[in-house]
Amino acid sequence: MEDTNKQTFHPLILRFHRFLDAFSKSDEERDFFLDRLEGYLLYVNLEKSEEELQSFDHCMKENSNRFCMIPKLTFYETKKLMESFVNEKVYDIDTKEKLLDIISQKEARENFLEYIYDHLTELDKWQTFYHERSKIRVIEFLRQKEIRFVFEEDLELPKPTVEKLKESLFEKKVPKDIQSARNVIEAKADSYYTKEATNPRPKRGRPPKQTASVDAEPQLTDDIYHTIPKEMRPFHFSPDYSPNAVSFSTRFESDEHLLASMKGERKVKVDSKLEVLSQRLESLRHISSKLQDVEVPTSSGDKQIQAALEGVKVESKGSKLSGLFSGAVKKKTAKKKVQKVDSAKTKRTRKSVTQIKYKKS
Repeated sequence: MEDTNKQTFHPLILRFHRFLDAFSKSDEERDFFLDRLEGYLLYVNLEKSEEELQSFDHCMKENSNRFCMIPKLTFYETKKLMESFVNEKVYDIDTKEKLLDIISQKEARENFLEYIYDHLTELDKWQTFYHERSKIRVIEFLRQKEIRFVFEEDLELPKPTVEKLKESLFEKKVPKDIQSARNVIEAKADSYYTKEATNPRPKRGRPPKQTASVDAEPQLTDDIYHTIPKEMRPFHFSPDYSPNAVSFSTRFESDEHLLASMKGERKVKVDSKLEVLSQRLESLRHISSKLQDVEVPTSSGDKQIQAALEGVKVESKGSKLSGLFSGAVKKKTAKKKVQKVDSAKTKRTRKSVTQIKYKKS
């Protein structure tokens, strides 16, 4: 075991997106630990060999004060987070009712995510909301453990300067440029211990114009650690940066896995529908092949249908009954026309007679 009794001379440079993954993935079968000295994360699960787990456990007991466990998100906290998003950020009444119904059922976490990823209007709002709330939770955890830190994603220093800061973590005397960079991150570390860091004020005034937001990927440096024990190196947790790493799921490792599973389910549904249609078509073909082999006596109506399908006009020979019926209809219509003409003539021939009035003598 390497010597860990060292003193750091500037705040730890941490990556927020790794804490985001650790806080969302930590559950009963997976444990995450934070190193207080250098700030790296350890991921312990049951997939490791017994020998590795035993050596890890032995090393953890020897340095129990150096490592602290990442807290696990409880069922109540998960439900409260989803309900807060629905009540604060979802404005459509039907969508709000559907999400609240999902939250009250089993497997609410995964079903909630699947519904959100199916509705792109709510997806961007959810990612922003979850990012902000998770950041507050991580800051509160680090403050509780009395750790001086800055998030590398929030720094505006050049990449080579950040690398030099990581290399000189345990060095007291450093060049002037590194000392000035230390002053910058010291001021930044103080901002995480203010009230506004965990309780941001709502922005006042006129809202800015809505423009297409372009999320620039932060320029992150390589990991530089000096005191990771050999027994801990297989458990080092160092996922790459992903702008959409807000899966909030314990089942899926990333958003890509979630989307892939959703596409797979949709594909299975489509394939089942196509299979049913193909079976019906096959049965219709089977029936039609049987009908072709059977000789059916053709009538005049069948000849007309066949001729209509072939595009040939056939003169239909009407029966005597149909002729009489058509003749009767023609006679009735003719009588009605005559009656209408006679009534019109009588209306025209009628004359209005004025009554003669006599004067009284």
